[in-house]
Amino acid sequence: MAARSGRRVLVTGAAGFIGYHVAERLLKDGAAVNGIDNLNDYYDVSLKERRLERLSAHERFAFARVDLADAAAVMREVSLVKPDVVIHLGAQAGVRYSLENPRAYASSNIDGFLSILEAVRAHPVEHLIYASSSSVYGANTKVPFAETDPVERPVSLYSATKRSNELMARTYAHLFGIPSSGLRFFTVYGPWGRPDMAYYSFTKAILEGRPIDVFNHGKLRRDFTYVDDVVEAIARLIDCPPDAALRAKIGDPETAPHVLYNVGNHTPVDLGDFIAAIERATGRSAQKVMKPMQPGDVLATYADVTRLAAVTGFAPKTPLDEGIRRFVSWYTASNAR
Repeated sequence: MAARSGRRVLVTGAAGFIGYHVAERLLKDGAAVNGIDNLNDYYDVSLKERRLERLSAHERFAFARVDLADAAAVMREVSLVKPDVVIHLGAQAGVRYSLENPRAYASSNIDGFLSILEAVRAHPVEHLIYASSSSVYGANTKVPFAETDPVERPVSLYSATKRSNELMARTYAHLFGIPSSGLRFFTVYGPWGRPDMAYYSFTKAILEGRPIDVFNHGKLRRDFTYVDDVVEAIARLIDCPPDAALRAKIGDPETAPHVLYNVGNHTPVDLGDFIAAIERATGRSAQKVMKPMQPGDVLATYADVTRLAAVTGFAPKTPLDEGIRRFVSWYTASNAR
């Protein structure tokens, strides 16, 4: 399933990992894509520039360097582009970094999202799709995580900002009728990924013969979701703004045009098995250094994707071994340049 050809889509965070893949898919589907990003230095800016270079090869792609916290700049860009759909993926990512630089999260994730909401309030769109996170489930222990579960126990500032985004979007949907879908991503991985993520740093260390830190002595489980599956879910959801009929279909009692979706592989994997998949893909053995649990981390994530499947007819399905093999293939080719 593809988004309608000819539609104009604004993608925030277009130089980022998921934003890049989404923009590339929409361009292939025939959409005109305008990307914005502030190209911050949270990780290697050259990786972001390489993503943009690939996107810029498409004649239907345009880019503007915009900081989401600059409300006037965001308003100006939205008024110029006049998008049919906004896919808001720009944010300050990372759980651990939120312990070091909390104000970056308030600026990008709270002020930045408010800039987007105000812009689409002034210039209405067919659908606002925005990134939330599985981290909103915080200290919850009931699994699999469902969108109807209470999410009142965040364990990091990052997760608190993402939950705040959900509440902000719901409020604007209620007050101003903005059709909005929030996507709770579960540990997304794949080619062109973020160097701060475990799968990336583990692969780099293993190939360089360096040890890796294994937190909570390996007693962690994650629902690893391959990036192409995330992109497919977004592409299908574009044509599914949360009207009354859609909310009735999934039994959502919500009265505002706002729906939350888990986007995960619904197959949690032990950290040890995850490392073993990287070992198989690289043909190398990992040197493991066992460490205690990190602040802000959780023991397990596990997505219930019943709602996503009911609305789109799709659920993430790429096996971990296949996804890791594709990532390692990209990583080795990319670093052989």
